[in-house]
Order: sequence, then structure tokens, then C-alpha cells
Amino acid sequence: MSRPVKLGESELARELSKLPEWSVEGGKLHREYVFADFIAAFVFMASAALVAQSMDHHPEWLNVWNKVRIDLMTHDARGITLLDVKLAVSMEGLARRQPMK
Repeated sequence: MSRPVKLGESELARELSKLPEWSVEGGKLHREYVFADFIAAFVFMASAALVAQSMDHHPEWLNVWNKVRIDLMTHDARGITLLDVKLAVSMEGLARRQPMK
């Protein structure tokens, strides 16, 4: 299995154009979700955890009541890779299943 490779600036810009709610902060792919309540946030996180585990790629995240802050980076590559983008795309799909504020 090949190791993920850090995206170049133009590649990253192209991938970010597909994820308009995501940005780069501190060298990490970043997104904040605001759900309707704690239960919706927790259901999202539980679902995302299963996806992340199946990918063997785990997010840095923080949950406070209805908010979930996520930062993605591939530590082995020392930057953002397609693995991070793939997880972000999956998270977007999971978030759409939950009521948002």
C-alpha cells in the first residue's frame, strides 16, 4: 500500500473548490459544523468515527454541545493529502443526514 502524498498548492485549491465549507487553517483541512442539538452532533461524530476507523485515518475534533470542529491532516505526509479530502467528503455526506442549526 502506497503512502499518501502531500497535495501541492494547485491540487489543494482544486480539491477545496469541491468542499466550499472547508478551509485550510494551520496547515490542516478545517470545518466547523453547527447541528440542531447535542444528539445530532453526537450521531454525526459516531457515524464519522466508523468511517474514519474503516479508513484508518482519524480526525482531530472537538465537540461542545451542538458544535463539532474538525481538523484533518495526514501526519505521515506532514500535510493535507487526498486521504484527508476523502474523509472530508464522507463527513459532508454524513452531516447532511443530521438536522443543522
